[in-house]
Amino acid sequence: MFMGEYKHNIDAKGRIIVPAKFREGLGDTFVVTRGLDQCLFAYPMDEWHLIEDKLKKLPLTKKDARAFTRFFFSGAVECEVDKQGRINIPAALRSYADLDKACAVIGVSNRVEFWSETIWNSYVDDSSDSFAEIAENMMDIDF
Repeated sequence: MFMGEYKHNIDAKGRIIVPAKFREGLGDTFVVTRGLDQCLFAYPMDEWHLIEDKLKKLPLTKKDARAFTRFFFSGAVECEVDKQGRINIPAALRSYADLDKACAVIGVSNRVEFWSETIWNSYVDDSSDSFAEIAENMMDIDF
C-alpha cells in the first residue's frame, strides 16, 4: 500500500526521484500514465494488469468507455528506476500534468501520483473546505 506525501523537483531532462518508500512497492518496472485531476498515476505491474483486465471488459459500443480507454492507455509508459532512484517522465506526460519544477509525489493506496506542486496545493486547498461533505457522500456509497 502506498501512502504519504513527498516533495521533489523534476529536472530539465524530465527525471524525478521516486521516494524510497514507494520504490519497493512499485517494483523494478512499473507503468506511469495520465491520471485524473491533471496528475499522473503510477502502478506496479501486477496492479496495472488488473486494471487492464477491467478496462478490456468495458463495452466497445459505449463512447465514454472508448474515450476513457484511449486516454488511459495512450499515455501509458513503462518506467524503470535508475541508480539514483529517478524515473524519466516523457515530455507528453510532463506537459499533461504541468510538471516543470516542484512536484508532489503522493501515495494513494494502490498507486502513486505525480503532481505539479502548484496544482496539488490548489487541489488540497479546494478539497479541504469540502472534506466533511465528501466524507458524508462517501457514506452514501456504503463506504
